[in-house]
Amino acid sequence: MRLSVLANLYGSKSLDEALKIITGLGVHTVELGAGGYPGKAHCDPEKLLADPKAYASFLDTLKKYDTDVCALACHGNPVHPDKATAASYDKDMRNAILLAEKMGVDTVIGFSGCPGDSEHSLYPNWVTCPWPDDFLTVLDWQWEKKLIPYWKEMSAFAMAHNVPRIAFEMHPGFCVYNPETLLRLRHEVGPVIGANFDPSHLIWQGMNPPDAIRALGDAIYHVHAKDTKIDEINTRKFGVLDTKHYSDEIHRSWVFRTVGYGNGETYWRDLVSNLRLVGYDRVLSIEHEDSLMSIDEGLSKAVSFLKDICIYDPKPSTMGWA
Repeated sequence: MRLSVLANLYGSKSLDEALKIITGLGVHTVELGAGGYPGKAHCDPEKLLADPKAYASFLDTLKKYDTDVCALACHGNPVHPDKATAASYDKDMRNAILLAEKMGVDTVIGFSGCPGDSEHSLYPNWVTCPWPDDFLTVLDWQWEKKLIPYWKEMSAFAMAHNVPRIAFEMHPGFCVYNPETLLRLRHEVGPVIGANFDPSHLIWQGMNPPDAIRALGDAIYHVHAKDTKIDEINTRKFGVLDTKHYSDEIHRSWVFRTVGYGNGETYWRDLVSNLRLVGYDRVLSIEHEDSLMSIDEGLSKAVSFLKDICIYDPKPSTMGWA
């Protein structure tokens, strides 16, 4: 395994400035925002595909800092009920795949998206319970008419362009939000679909990430290193479904934290060990969304914490003591 950083945390800086900071912490692998919610501050696929000079300069900057790119992040909602919105996210995804092909990057990360409840919807409709029966009717329509057909076509596009891995972050608000829904879509679409395993979104739903890792197995294509702290007092009073703004930390049932500030070393060592058990040996990509720490402090603490947690050497093929 190796450490990576989702570099859009320094989206206000140039790629050169961002890489100077990241490599200064000893990390030489990055995940780059390439569309959708992560933005295109450091990596605009449409521009880089159309402008050879811009592409050459982009590669030169990566080479200058001896940095490789493990994945392109293009989180969006390409099945959004608003056609213009969906088309924008769809274009971002296709361009990210085309750039990944050009760069030799095998993984593009995104969300499954969430449709509305009919062809006439204005906004996504995330179904979270089976009753009244209307909800199951909506859910069936979303999967059969929107989600499965869209990702079958997009997966074929990715494979045609030598990108074998589309890694979904399992995120509430979208149709794929837990291992069960991820594996369902993978079964329907094929092994191009896998997981961007971000434990922070599973923790507050009540899942145990090591158990989720074992459920997903070789469907894990990428890992985000981000933590969540459950506020037990607020959760006992209000439950985990929380729409208060992320900045209202003291009243929320949970908040995102830098790794080590939601759960300790034993927790993260177990998580990494379970990744090794299912054969995952790629990156732990730090995603900073800790509203209690500055970006610089949150990132440096995450790197320092994970350097001792990561398992670097390949899994031994023999056990001399056995």
